[in-house]
Amino acid sequence: MSGRVVHFEIPYDDRARAEKFYADAFGWTTNYLPSMHYTVATTGPVDDDGRPASSGYIGGGMLRRESPTDRPVIVIEVDDIVSTLERIESLGGVTLLGRQAVGDMGWSAYFKDVEGNLMGLFEPSR
Repeated sequence: MSGRVVHFEIPYDDRARAEKFYADAFGWTTNYLPSMHYTVATTGPVDDDGRPASSGYIGGGMLRRESPTDRPVIVIEVDDIVSTLERIESLGGVTLLGRQAVGDMGWSAYFKDVEGNLMGLFEPSR
C-alpha cells in the first residue's frame, strides 16, 4: 500500500467560475471531461501521458458540490480499496461511497475518518 497523497478534489457551485478563479489565481490549467462530469486541474508540469513530471507535484480535480463531495477532499492511493475500507471501518471510520470506476484509470471511494473528515481513496489500474 502506498498511502501517498496523490490527488485532491475541490467542489464547485459554478464550474466556469471555479475554473477561472484557479487559473487566474494560480495559473492552473483545467480540462472539463463532460462524460465524467469532472474537471481535471493541472497544477504543475506533466509528462506526455499527463502525469506529474516533478517530485512533490499533486494534480487534482473539480466537481459539482454534492454529497459526499461537498468540501475539499484529499485522495490517498491504496493497493486495494475494498480491504482498505474494511480496515478503515475496523478503526472507527465510515464508508460514504464504496468502490467505483474512474474511467480506465482505476477506482475511487470516499470515507469519513474518526474525526469526521471526508477523505478519498484511489486504487490505480495495474
